[in-house]
Amino acid sequence: MRAYLKKLLPGREAIRNNRWLRPFVAALLHPRLWHLNRHSAASAVAVGLFCGLIPGPFQMFGAALGVLACRANLPLALLVTLYTNPLTIVPLYLLAYQIGRLLIGDGAAFIAPPEFSLTAFSAWSAAFQAWMLQAVKPLAAGLLTLASSLALLGYLTTKAAWRIYLISAWRKRRAARA
Repeated sequence: MRAYLKKLLPGREAIRNNRWLRPFVAALLHPRLWHLNRHSAASAVAVGLFCGLIPGPFQMFGAALGVLACRANLPLALLVTLYTNPLTIVPLYLLAYQIGRLLIGDGAAFIAPPEFSLTAFSAWSAAFQAWMLQAVKPLAAGLLTLASSLALLGYLTTKAAWRIYLISAWRKRRAARA
């Protein structure tokens, strides 16, 4: 697996020579960002799961900043953010909205967004803004809670899976010697 990942990942020279990455070369070439062990993997999974719920194209940027802060594995964190995609983002955001409603005690039913009207665009725009302002508080609370829960679950699961793998490999080596 490590050899396969090394073939896919860009080399140090490719990063060093990339004009867009040049201002960040010192931070991006830190060895801990590219080393894969159970600690860096678990932290990378947690960062990737947390940042995967960031809206839009900022997920990978957030994950890159997160791994710089905690010195986790950069490629793994970027890969893990891809659990959100056009098929999963709507159900995840709806789940986050429902979690947020429970947390803030909002007992009102879900209000559908106003119907788009090109003829009455200004009225639709005002109604849409009011709808968004009503939904933003439970959505923000739910997203933070869901992202934190997924990150914690991913961290613990990765640590446990890595440990199970190590114990299994150790037992196989021990059995082969006996």
